[in-house]
Amino acid sequence: MNFKRSSTSMAIAIMALSLISMASIQQDAFATLGMSITATADQDSDTITVTGMTALSSGAVTFQVVSPIGNLVSIDQVIPDENGNFEAIFKTPKWNEDGLYSITAKQGQSSIYTLTVLVQITSGMTVETSVTESTFETGLLDSLMIPKVTRDAGLALDAASFVNGDNRFTVTGTTDRISEAVVIQIFAPNGNLVTTAQVLATLDGEFTAEIVVGGPLWKQNGDYTVTAFQNDNPKYTASVEVEIIDGTVIPEFGTIAMMILAVAIISIIAISAKSRLSIIPRY
Repeated sequence: MNFKRSSTSMAIAIMALSLISMASIQQDAFATLGMSITATADQDSDTITVTGMTALSSGAVTFQVVSPIGNLVSIDQVIPDENGNFEAIFKTPKWNEDGLYSITAKQGQSSIYTLTVLVQITSGMTVETSVTESTFETGLLDSLMIPKVTRDAGLALDAASFVNGDNRFTVTGTTDRISEAVVIQIFAPNGNLVTTAQVLATLDGEFTAEIVVGGPLWKQNGDYTVTAFQNDNPKYTASVEVEIIDGTVIPEFGTIAMMILAVAIISIIAISAKSRLSIIPRY
C-alpha cells in the first residue's frame, strides 16, 4: 500500500517537473526566435550598410548579393557581438547592372534566420534606401498562424490620393505571402523608373506605402504606372495607374466626378426646358 502511494507521488512529481520544463522551453523558444536586417544607403552613394540583430548566440551571418539578372556580385561573413548585433558594408561601383539587387543574410539552417532586402542601383550608384526585414515579430508563429487571406490568392493592388492636388498618394493592397517583401515601383509615362519602395504585409495580408511626388523625375504629365510584385509569379504582380499633372496627384475619381456633374447639369437643363415648354399655353 505504501509502495503504491509512493509510486503515485513520484509519478505526479515527475509529471509536474515535465510540465514546468516544457513550459520553460516553449517560453524560451518563442521569446528568443528571429533576426532582423536593415539596409541603408544615401542617394547617389557607392556604399550600402546592412545592420542587423539575431537571437542566435553563435554562428556567423553570411551575406550574398545577387544582381538583377541573377549574378553573384558580392559575399561577406560577419560574427555578431555578444548582444547579437552585426554589420556589413558593401561597395557598389562595380555593380554595373541597373535594377534591384538582392542582399540575403543567413545564419544557420532555419528559414527564420534567412532574410533578403532589395536595393536599387543605377550606374553603380545607390538610390536612397532604408528597408528592413524581420522575423522577430512572428518567429515560429508563422508556421502556426494562418493568415486571414486565402493561400495562393495572389497579390491585389489599389492606389488613391489623399486629396485633389496633393503631392503624395498611398498605395494599398493585399497578398497571401506575409513573410515576403512587397516591392513597389513607379514608372513615368515614358517608362522611366521614378522611385521604388519595399514594404511588408501585416498578418492580415494588407500592405501600404506612401509615395511622395514632385521634383525633376515627376515633371512629365500623364499616367504613372504603379507596379507591386513579390516574385516572378504573375499572380503576385499587379499594376495601377495614377495621374500626375504639374507634380500633383489627380484622384482616380476626379474624372468620373466631373462626368457625373456634367450629366447632372445637362439633365437639369433638359428637364427645366421641358417643364417650361409644357406649361406654355398653346393657342
